[in-house]
Amino acid sequence: MQHTKVQQCTDNMPMLAKEYHTYLKLERGLSPNSIAGYEQDLQRLKSYMDQHDIDVVKATYEDLQAFIFETFKTISSVSTQARLVAGIHSFYRFLLYHNYIEQDPSELLETPKKEHHLPDVLTVDEIDSMIAQLDMSKPESHRNRAIIEMLYGSGLRVSELVNLKLSNLYRKEGFMLITGKGNKQRLVPISPIADQWLDYWLEDRNKLDIKAEYGDIVFLNRYGRQLTRAMIFTIIKTLAKQADIHKTISPHTLRHSFATHLLQNGADLRIIQNLLGHEDITTTEIYTHIEIQDLREAILKFHPENR
Repeated sequence: MQHTKVQQCTDNMPMLAKEYHTYLKLERGLSPNSIAGYEQDLQRLKSYMDQHDIDVVKATYEDLQAFIFETFKTISSVSTQARLVAGIHSFYRFLLYHNYIEQDPSELLETPKKEHHLPDVLTVDEIDSMIAQLDMSKPESHRNRAIIEMLYGSGLRVSELVNLKLSNLYRKEGFMLITGKGNKQRLVPISPIADQWLDYWLEDRNKLDIKAEYGDIVFLNRYGRQLTRAMIFTIIKTLAKQADIHKTISPHTLRHSFATHLLQNGADLRIIQNLLGHEDITTTEIYTHIEIQDLREAILKFHPENR
C-alpha cells in the first residue's frame, strides 16, 4: 500500500505539488508570500534532483546534503539559506504526514544560524520631525498622518495596514481586528491620536469616488483604489528624507520603534509580543537586545570611568 502511494506521487509530480500547496494553505495556514517561497524552494530542489536523475520523493539525506552544498555556493545570505532549508523540511514533513514516505530524510539537516541585525529605531523627536514635514494643505496629508499614527501608534505591519478594513474597526471600544501572518487574527488598540487622525481621514475618504471592490478598505489613493505597499514605502521614505534622517527607513522602522519605545518605558515583553502578532517570543526578544545596546552606550558615554 505504501509502495503504491509512493509510486503514484512519483509518477505525478503536478498532483503532488497541488496537494502540497493545499497543505501549506489550509493545514499550516501560511500567507501567499510564504507559500510562494516554499514552492520556489521545491522547484529548485526538483530541478537539481532531475539533473542528477534522482526522484525527489525517494531522495536520501545524502542527496539533500549534496543539493544544499551545491546550492549554497550561489547563496551568500544566511537568511536565504535558512529559508531554503526550512522549505526542504516543510516538503518532507508534508510527505511524511500524508504517508508518502516512511522516514523524513531532511530530519537531520541543520538550519544555518540567521544573522541578527538590530533594526534601526527612530527617536520620538525624529518621528515628530517626519510628521512636521506633512503639508496639511494637501488632500492626502490627513491620510498620511493617520498612516504614521497606525504604524507607530499600533505597530502594524505594512501588509496589515494596506489591508485594514472599515468593518474591522471598533472605534468605540478602541480596538481594531488585524489579520496578520498566516491569516492569524489579533485585537490591537487604536491610540487616541491615531483615532483622531483616522477621523479626519475618513471625512476626506467619503469625498472620493470609491471603486466598489475597495469599499471596505480604510486607506485609499486619490482614485478610490487600495494603497499598495510600495506607496506606503514611498510616503515614509520621502518624509524621512525631508526630515534629514540618515537611517535605513521603511514602514517597518515605525513598527520597530513602537516596540522598542514600549519596552524602554516598562511594557512587558509578552504584551509586546501579542501586540506585534509574533508567534514566537524569541522574535520579540530582539527588542531586548536593542535596549541592552542602549544601556551599553549609556555606560560608555556617562560612566566616569569611561570619560
